[in-house]
Amino acid sequence: MYKYVFIDLDDTIWDFHTNARLSLQQMFDEGDLKDYFSSFDEFFTIYARKNIELWEAYGKGEITREFLMAERFRYPLARMGVDDHQLAEEIGHQYLEILPTKTALMADALEILDYLSSKYILTLISNGFREVQYKKINSSGIGHYFSHIVLSEEAGALKPDPQIFEHALQLNGASAHEAIMIGDSYEADIRGAQNAGIDQVYFPLNGRHKENQPATYKISKLMELKNFL
Repeated sequence: MYKYVFIDLDDTIWDFHTNARLSLQQMFDEGDLKDYFSSFDEFFTIYARKNIELWEAYGKGEITREFLMAERFRYPLARMGVDDHQLAEEIGHQYLEILPTKTALMADALEILDYLSSKYILTLISNGFREVQYKKINSSGIGHYFSHIVLSEEAGALKPDPQIFEHALQLNGASAHEAIMIGDSYEADIRGAQNAGIDQVYFPLNGRHKENQPATYKISKLMELKNFL
């Protein structure tokens, strides 16, 4: 019987893809990016692919957060023949100011948080940058659902390192068999929970599950959690 539910933030509860695109569109319309790209779609396509690659490297501890923040904008600019590291850093900081003010949540997120918080003790676990994640949580008004917020920078470990999950267990005074982890990233959330001996709910962004990605439960919509939690 579960007593504790651990939940990822980005693209599990907080709609990162929608909010990121809205933020970047705002920056493109109001700032300097439009001077270097023929359209927003051209910029976004180059940016998004590089950003995924960089986050994967960050999750493996191969790059620093500072490199990630600048490189995801330096790379698209360089593709357009603009070699300006300072500009990339400035755009990167501007993005981190705008992004957490956006408030789009995943479908049925508030209803499922109401439901889960009435039955379990909830803990949020995220690899996101500390100052950005707290602003997201506050802007979207979801902080009160969680008894604990565990961020990688504070825990000293990134998902899928079991250390961050063990830290969450310790905060709750919980055993691994009493907890379950819900997340959209198979590598970070599901494999990480498995490494810590915690059951998992895999909620991929596109709703597609692969046979070679085992998990305790798999869902395509958050409301499906009511079927077993």
